[in-house]
Amino acid sequence: MAGRSPRGRNGETSPLRLVAIAAVLIGLVLVSLRLLPGSPFESTAAAQWGQGESPVARGGTSTDRGARPSPSPSPSPEPEPLPFEAKEIDLDIDGWYAWSVLDRRSGEIIGSDNMDETSTTASLIKAWIVADYLRRTADAGQTPSDAKLSDLTRIIRDSDNTRTEQLYTQIGRSASIKRLLSTCDLTDSKVSSDLGWSRTELSPRDTARLGECIADGTAAGPKWTKWLLGEMRQVRGAGDFGIRKAFPAAVAKKIAINNGWVDRTREQEIHVNCLAIGDTWTMGVMLQYPINKGYEYGMDNCEKITEALLTQTP
Repeated sequence: MAGRSPRGRNGETSPLRLVAIAAVLIGLVLVSLRLLPGSPFESTAAAQWGQGESPVARGGTSTDRGARPSPSPSPSPEPEPLPFEAKEIDLDIDGWYAWSVLDRRSGEIIGSDNMDETSTTASLIKAWIVADYLRRTADAGQTPSDAKLSDLTRIIRDSDNTRTEQLYTQIGRSASIKRLLSTCDLTDSKVSSDLGWSRTELSPRDTARLGECIADGTAAGPKWTKWLLGEMRQVRGAGDFGIRKAFPAAVAKKIAINNGWVDRTREQEIHVNCLAIGDTWTMGVMLQYPINKGYEYGMDNCEKITEALLTQTP
């Protein structure tokens, strides 16, 4: 018996057969979609195939760690305040006195209303004379002999006048003071011509600037600054007075100083001057008072002025 033809009488496919074919095709499409990663019909098994792949490969959302906002940096701590207060002081001191403090971190200067007035430096200028010699010697490619360094030590630690005079002549006398004014950007001070190093005129404000000029390496140059500051921390004998005496011993030993004291018979005055260099500050104090008061009067009052300005122990 011959089989039946799949077509109808007119050679067309029957509707029933078309429905069956469509159902099979739809089923195949659905299976394909379940096996396609990322499809909304994705089966659990198909999703598991994607394990180990990046989220982007599976059609997921990628998290770029580098694109996350960086955490805000912690604010820098405020710098420690200087141990000095900008204020008027009214001490029972005969004569004239003035003071100035320079913040080494910012360059800000505070001081008495008369901090720009000048006085003769006496031995306070010795730190500059030594620094000027050391910088120029290094610039010339030379190194001081051990004997010369010993002389410089005596000038700084012991305030040796004879050795200072010899060195001052060696470096050009008043020409060295002219270099001081330009090198350290002093604004108030004056060259004493050839009246001698002791007659150089500085203000307390310029004294504080001189301290910073030494501390930052400008005065003595990079080779000798550490050496010079070390010598200034070891000032001894009659020259060890004034500003650093107002601090506890543990702090005082870290403070570099250079002081000056002289009786001016022509003016019938004693001039006492104090320079100190701390870690974050420099300070200048100057006094002029009647000659009959003696040296210790000014030395003690330099310390008292400092004490009156201190706000805390650094």
